[in-house]
Amino acid sequence: MKKTTSRDGTTIAFDQTGQGAPVILVMGAFNDRTTGAPLAAHLARRFTVLAYDRRGRGDSGDAATYAIDREVEDLDAVIQAAGGAAAVFGYSSGAPLALAAAARGLAITRLALYEAPPLQPAEHTQALASLVAAGRRGDAVEYFQRRMVGIPDEVVAQLRHAPFRPALEAMAHTLVYDATIVADGRITAALAEVRQPALAIAGGAGAPVMRQVAETLAAQLPGGRAVTIEGATHDIAPALLVPVLEPFLDG
Repeated sequence: MKKTTSRDGTTIAFDQTGQGAPVILVMGAFNDRTTGAPLAAHLARRFTVLAYDRRGRGDSGDAATYAIDREVEDLDAVIQAAGGAAAVFGYSSGAPLALAAAARGLAITRLALYEAPPLQPAEHTQALASLVAAGRRGDAVEYFQRRMVGIPDEVVAQLRHAPFRPALEAMAHTLVYDATIVADGRITAALAEVRQPALAIAGGAGAPVMRQVAETLAAQLPGGRAVTIEGATHDIAPALLVPVLEPFLDG
């Protein structure tokens, strides 16, 4: 594990593997840097891969108040640690965060977006914040699963007993961060500012709305292209993703 420091003094932890052109993995909700480890292991055969803990998760620090700008600055700190410029892979809610960073002029060379979510109502952010503030972390997890992901009630009930449930509750406060990002229409409004080559990827076996989002992003990004990976779901499956991702990252 390595560490860098964001502009506001927050410590950002990351793992670095491989050799070659740098690629940074930006994970989504309920994820820390370990989520990207299998993908990093595959990409490290050709690239230097940096997988980091977004603020509030894993070994990274946090601040008393949240703003998307702070997360953009976190990504910039990792880019600087990578040598000053890097390709970026954004997964789920990490995709709009990567888009926001590109639109704001960070030194991103290429932009890969996997399963970017649709714009969500801003009311989710306040609802999650209220649940977390009340200490109802489990309820915040289930609110996110039901209302934002669309997991059926019976599956949510089963997941209460999953071995990873404590880890989800530990990250419940960061669901507010993800809800803030996916509700920010300014990110979509700024897509024309993203000049990097961009690949919007969706899973063919996942939710149809994700394929719609990928097509829309590709149409709105000046250097955008969309691709659907047959058999892929919302989960990162390196065996399916890497054959599409590597040629794009190679340029």
